[in-house]
Amino acid sequence: MGLADTFQRIVDSLPDDWTDLELDLRIGEESRYVEAALYLVTCNARPYSHHDWHWRLLVAHRFGHAASAQTVHGTLALLDDAGIGGELVVRQTRSGRAEITQGWGRPQSAREEFRRLRAQ
Repeated sequence: MGLADTFQRIVDSLPDDWTDLELDLRIGEESRYVEAALYLVTCNARPYSHHDWHWRLLVAHRFGHAASAQTVHGTLALLDDAGIGGELVVRQTRSGRAEITQGWGRPQSAREEFRRLRAQ
């Protein structure tokens, strides 16, 4: 099973209200580290320097300061297409958090629309 399929299986197993996901990625062939890094820059993967694992991937569901799940899936699909195999491990998930925005000065209709969009 490829990295993109593994990632999709992980995302599908999460509850609908998940907000953040942290994954560790280790590639199978360390000689292809630089090539893999070229692909992983698209999802802002953080490299490890003194660890067993090569990168930490931060994924956001609907909001947040991380790569979207679609972007990470596409990046991992590029690795699969290039023949770069590896292993993904879930390190942490968060769910049930709500985005905080400044609503002062906005009309009630805008606040209600924001609540409606975020409730999905």
